[in-house]
Amino acid sequence: MNTKERKEFNVQFWRFLWASILIGLSACLGNVVDAMIVGNLIDEDSVSAINLSLPFLQFMFTINMLLATGAGMLVGMELGKGDTRRASYIFVVSMSACLLTGFVLTACGVLIPDVVTRLLCDHEQLYQPTYEYLRVTLIGAPAYLLMWGLDTMVSVDGSPRLVSVSILVDNVLHLVLDVVFIKYFGWGIEGSAWAAVIGHVVGIAMMAIHFLSKENHLRLSCGRQKPVLGPIVSQGAPLAIASICLTVLMFSANKIILSSLGRTGIYAFALCMNLLLIYNLFLGGVCRTIQSLGSIQVGKGDNEAFTLVLRKSFNFITVAMAITCIYLRIFAVCLIPFCYIYTIMIVYKLYNYHHMALFISFALSLTVIPVLWLFSLYAEEWIWYGYLTAYIIEMVVIFVLHKMTHVKFELTDNNQ
Repeated sequence: MNTKERKEFNVQFWRFLWASILIGLSACLGNVVDAMIVGNLIDEDSVSAINLSLPFLQFMFTINMLLATGAGMLVGMELGKGDTRRASYIFVVSMSACLLTGFVLTACGVLIPDVVTRLLCDHEQLYQPTYEYLRVTLIGAPAYLLMWGLDTMVSVDGSPRLVSVSILVDNVLHLVLDVVFIKYFGWGIEGSAWAAVIGHVVGIAMMAIHFLSKENHLRLSCGRQKPVLGPIVSQGAPLAIASICLTVLMFSANKIILSSLGRTGIYAFALCMNLLLIYNLFLGGVCRTIQSLGSIQVGKGDNEAFTLVLRKSFNFITVAMAITCIYLRIFAVCLIPFCYIYTIMIVYKLYNYHHMALFISFALSLTVIPVLWLFSLYAEEWIWYGYLTAYIIEMVVIFVLHKMTHVKFELTDNNQ
């Protein structure tokens, strides 16, 4: 890579990275402001109803990782090889699977919304607002899954800025419609749910502009090819499993900390986790960049360019975490290893070491639960170091397994 090529590559890297961070920032601020609007225009029970519905949203996000995020990496690899026909086929299969799953959830929203609501809420006072919000969210499931899927595909096909603008407009429209539907139409909590769905539909329409541009490499018509649903699920499985395990970790950590430190402890923990949303901006931006720009270099078989993507990504996240720690102190330090471990999981996946990626997806969260539990029993005052202790143990185990299995971070024909 000569000086000119390196300069152009650096511009491309930062374009992907900052667009990805903007996507995360837009979604994060949208969620916070949405809760404020609902709390002020309706009541606290409605805010609680949205929070009680979050496991379902996380479930849909996990489906997206399984069907679209992994597929996005495969598309990037095929684009790197120059095989746009194969990339288009993977794109069509992935989006079709997302839509089909979304319509199944829509049917649940029409036929059995009460059953789904009872799974998430057994509190009589909160049941009705949760039912109203969740029913609309179920009906709008195809919009959620297609929005998140196109977000991945359009980014990897070279239009991350369009994605970031689309998501920004999606969130702004969502918040504006929140006020209109709740305050002026009197739709209550259902209005907030419909505002989110309509925002996603507009975001989808904006991202669809990419497929009319000359830069688009993905086509809806690609003919019959070898089945790809299995590889798509395999590629996305570690990320999906990690998402499920993180949900289990949050549930378990809340239980352990509440039982050992009471209301004061769980309040402190909640504040820490909310403040650390900033970590998700940096971590999410880096991971999306590796998945999109990195997968293209894997497809090309360009060791130098892929190594450069990884080096710049790890350098960026190291600096970002160091700055964050200055403001968030102790608990932020505990999650530094988490960011490294999560990122390295994606690296293992792109290098085709699926067994290592799968191991990390389970260990990333499930190691923390027994460590937290032991701290709560024998060293309650040190419980805040439970995360750090668990992640250090994980890093040691990953290093040992890395050496034992003779892993080599080099692109080969198997990666391409």
